[in-house]
Amino acid sequence: MEKAARPIGIFDSGIGGLTVLKEIVDTLPIEGTIYLGDTARVPYGTRSAETVTRYSFENTRFLFSKKIKMLVVACNTVSSVSLEAIRQSVDIPVIGVIEPGARAAVSATRTGRIGVIGTSATIRSGAYATAIRALSPPVEVFGLPCPLFVPLVEEGWTEGPVVEMTAERYLAEMKTRGIDTLVLGCTHYPLLKGVLSKVMGESVRLIDSAIETAREMRAVLGDLSLLRSAPGAVRREFYVTDSPEKFLDVGERFLGRTIEHIEKIILESEV
Repeated sequence: MEKAARPIGIFDSGIGGLTVLKEIVDTLPIEGTIYLGDTARVPYGTRSAETVTRYSFENTRFLFSKKIKMLVVACNTVSSVSLEAIRQSVDIPVIGVIEPGARAAVSATRTGRIGVIGTSATIRSGAYATAIRALSPPVEVFGLPCPLFVPLVEEGWTEGPVVEMTAERYLAEMKTRGIDTLVLGCTHYPLLKGVLSKVMGESVRLIDSAIETAREMRAVLGDLSLLRSAPGAVRREFYVTDSPEKFLDVGERFLGRTIEHIEKIILESEV
């Protein structure tokens, strides 16, 4: 198979990475995609760095066996813990979600005061703050965990009084910081953009790492002459490590489209 015609592999610990996949499909509609959600072992955020890295390599080996041309790590935890190790293990480009979001935030801020919201594990890792300060040392970064946002999104509660009250409670502290840019540091959070924008106000720009990741992918594939040029049948495959039923129910809501090919698999451990 010509390398440019090969699909793009994407993995996450569960369904959150589907927001990244949605932006990939919107940005690169003729590119084939293979998505792996490690739903049997979600969440990764409570695991040790060693365990996250082991899971990441198992996911990578599975997708690499599908002859992909690029790997997208659509998981903030993995991007903060084992992205470099993954890059060193394969001979294809590997993109995470943190670096694109950090670059966009630095470009967007006018005051040099950036907020980052995410899961407790992502905020505790300090990965976004590290990436942002590496690009612009004078910038101030304020991290805030918002753990209830994930279960709300997975229940389909992306608007309404309960979600707005939760966002107001979480973001009250962030509003006192005087930020002008807010990074959505979890792949579930793009579904809450309407509420988050309402709570933070028009003066605060929201950075969606899923959108920025898709843009970076397009640029990298273009630089490497790996963009697919010939239209035709587009490969869309989904794999999970636990029951496909819940993934289908929530996943189609995340994607806004029907999931046709889905298969449950068992990931092989390294011998």
